[in-house]
Amino acid sequence: MSKLNVGIVQQICTTNKQDNIDKSIAGIKQCAKDGAELVVLQELHTGIYFCQAEEVDMFDWAEPIPGPSYNQFAAIAKELNIVLVTSLFEKRAPGIYHNTAVVFEKDGTEAGRYRKMHIPDDPAYYEKFYFTPGDLGFNPIQTSVGKLGVLVCWDQWYPEAARLMAMAGAEMLIYPTAIGYESTDSDEEKARQRGAWMISQRGHAVANGLPVIAVNRVGFEKDWTGVTNGIEFWGTSFITGPQGEIIWEANQKEELTKVIEIDKKRTEDVRRIWPFFRDRRIDAYGDITKRYID
Repeated sequence: MSKLNVGIVQQICTTNKQDNIDKSIAGIKQCAKDGAELVVLQELHTGIYFCQAEEVDMFDWAEPIPGPSYNQFAAIAKELNIVLVTSLFEKRAPGIYHNTAVVFEKDGTEAGRYRKMHIPDDPAYYEKFYFTPGDLGFNPIQTSVGKLGVLVCWDQWYPEAARLMAMAGAEMLIYPTAIGYESTDSDEEKARQRGAWMISQRGHAVANGLPVIAVNRVGFEKDWTGVTNGIEFWGTSFITGPQGEIIWEANQKEELTKVIEIDKKRTEDVRRIWPFFRDRRIDAYGDITKRYID
């Protein structure tokens, strides 16, 4: 299958988990109605972005996998006969929680999962307090619509993660994301940040000759502690082709669903004219596993 219809759901989330799940499911259904074979949801779509502050009660958002949210998404994947990429807060054991992407096959079974590897710890993004780093490696997930290189948010800044997924045979790179502006930043700084976010992921598409699917949340979420002014998530979900070309880009303000066709065969075509994999000097990259070369 060369051509693939990909659906994305860009949504606003609230403190009501079931409302968020229902909204995601409504978006999934609209994408399926519009012909999507693969649907991708944003990062942590069942709740608010609770990492704005360190608060132990926020661990209550987590669920075991399988669990109630997992079961609802498995059921909708089966009902609609689609492959579905979800993003869940996993309670693995007491004190061990992961930011986990779960991929469901068309029959509702789990095709695979990925636990977020790179965990930030920045003002308003205190993820190290909540998430244990992933331990499943950078392994693509085989599905009926292709081999999916699923990564999560902060992973999108790391070329090593994209490269390892591509080297393991990923046919596309998928990034569920939650990123936005701090209100006190200037308009110029906001533009630079959003531009860098897009450039980074487009660069992964170019370097690896793969399409990229990035799905970001949208809307304002306040900091309930009052320490910061909250986050305005910038939306801008987008899909690129294997030369980094923007095939489609969402707006920065609104909830939406969209189905976009990608051509997986273009990876072969592009890699023939830009043979970056052929020309890699793997004999000279030994230091890449060091923290820094002093």
